[in-house]
Amino acid sequence: MRLLRSTDLALRLLMRLAVAGDSTPTTREVAGDMDVPYTHAAKVVAELQHLGLVDARRGRGGGLTLTEKGRTASVGALVRGFEGEGDVVDCEGATPCPLNTACRLRGALRRAQEAFFAALDPVTVTDIVREPTGPLLLGITTRPRGDD
Repeated sequence: MRLLRSTDLALRLLMRLAVAGDSTPTTREVAGDMDVPYTHAAKVVAELQHLGLVDARRGRGGGLTLTEKGRTASVGALVRGFEGEGDVVDCEGATPCPLNTACRLRGALRRAQEAFFAALDPVTVTDIVREPTGPLLLGITTRPRGDD
């Protein structure tokens, strides 16, 4: 299973904010640090804000902060939310599979997908930034700060 770009970015953004300390990076800074388009980062930030995982403040002194809910968020729940719980394969798409009514693969793939999510359910954002990951995250930037 491959995660959507938005899911990957949401996880990395939460990890980055989890180790930010007192700093409040802007969406533009985080997008630059992660080498992703600003518009894509802004959409992900908006969704994380809607979920109550990130606070985003505009203007002077603004920036992004991780909420307590964001720190304790289940990675499994987050991935489910961004990925959706649809089937791994589209058996009923534009060209429906002729095996659709008697296929055992679809059920097996659904169980595998749920096992994937279930393995991530007990893992929190705080868990995934414990050493050695957290200190490494602090060093990831693509440009020096203050170049805006």
